[in-house]
Amino acid sequence: MNSLVPPDPQEPLVAADLKEDGDFSDMLSEQRILLPGAQMLTAFLIILPFNGGFKQIVQAEKIVFLATFVLALTSLVLLSAPAIQHRLMRPLNDRARFKRVATRQIVAGAFSLAIALILATNLVMSEVFGHVVGLVMAGGIATFVLCLWWLLPAYLKRMHGY
Repeated sequence: MNSLVPPDPQEPLVAADLKEDGDFSDMLSEQRILLPGAQMLTAFLIILPFNGGFKQIVQAEKIVFLATFVLALTSLVLLSAPAIQHRLMRPLNDRARFKRVATRQIVAGAFSLAIALILATNLVMSEVFGHVVGLVMAGGIATFVLCLWWLLPAYLKRMHGY
C-alpha cells in the first residue's frame, strides 16, 4: 500500500495494524502511570504559595519553587499532549511518525517530571530538616530516579535485548 494514500477505513485490519494498536495501548498505559504523578505534584505546588508560611521562605527556596512549578507544569503538558493530539488528528495517516513524536514527548515529560520531583524533594526536606538534609535527600532521589528510570532500562536493552 502506498504510504502517501490514507488507508481505507473499510479495509480489514492486518497484523501490522494490530501491532500498532498494541503499541498505542502500551503508550496510553504508560501515560496513565506518569500523569497522576505530574498532576499531584502540580496540584501540591499550586496551593503551596497560598499557605501562610510560604512568604517566610528565603529567596533561594522561592527560586527552587518556581523551577519546580514550571517543570511540573511542563511535564503535565508534555505527558498529556499525545492523547490530545491523537484525538484531534484522528484518523492517523502516519501512525509510525505519530508514535515517534509521542514517544519523544513522553520521554521529555518524564525527564521534566524527574527534575521536578528532585527539586520538590529539596524544597520539602530543606524546609523541614534544613538545607544540608534537603540537598542530600535531593541527591539521593536524583540517583534513584537516574538508576531506575534511565540507566536500568538502557542496561536491560543493551544486555538482554528488551
